[in-house]
Amino acid sequence: MLSSSGINRVYLASGPTDMRRSIDGLAVLVKEGFNLDPFSTSLFVFCNKQRDRLKILKWDHNGFWLYYRRLERGRFQWPSEGSSLVTITYRELRWLLDGLSLSQPRAHQEVKERIVI
Repeated sequence: MLSSSGINRVYLASGPTDMRRSIDGLAVLVKEGFNLDPFSTSLFVFCNKQRDRLKILKWDHNGFWLYYRRLERGRFQWPSEGSSLVTITYRELRWLLDGLSLSQPRAHQEVKERIVI
């Protein structure tokens, strides 16, 4: 299971990505296409044109993880191609993986205060 511990940021490639790309191909896309460090503590998420498959690239202390998800029915609510890269929170990634839109007007806002009344 994909854990949020140690995750700095989550980046979505908003356009379609060729799902034949493996770890090396996706790492090169992150480095050269998005000008980001694939060895950072971020998640890099890619989706195919039909929006029914996605890959998540994650660096761990001595190697890459490549998560792959294929939906049997339905599509991911992938953001439009306004920009080539979209930054989201881990919470929004969970919404996306659950089939929800990134903009959840009814979701509870995160509470930052740590005071007990």
